[in-house]
Amino acid sequence: VQVVESGGGLVQPGESLRLVCVASGFTFRSYVMSWYRQAPGKERELVARISTDGSIKYYVDSVKGRFTISRDNAKNTVYLQMNSLKPEDTAVYYCNTFPSRSNYWGQGTQVTVSS
Repeated sequence: VQVVESGGGLVQPGESLRLVCVASGFTFRSYVMSWYRQAPGKERELVARISTDGSIKYYVDSVKGRFTISRDNAKNTVYLQMNSLKPEDTAVYYCNTFPSRSNYWGQGTQVTVSS
């Protein structure tokens, strides 16, 4: 199993980023996929999840209306479009299945929102 996240960076408040997660080694299309994040000194939290066919999406309240999760099963890829970023969105972002599997964690991608 390999999960590789990318697309993070340093942005100013109000700007956007698009995170990309490419997975391999398991039947991607059969799994609910999720984005999680972990801020310094805090526990990892679920940010968004998407059903196997992409028709059902869930978002934590703090990102509703700003973030959009999507997936492309042909490319084994899940995306997180993040708009109107806030300093409190600063964290390392990870993708995994839902529920998460311990051996599916990648290195994550750092998102820093600061002026």
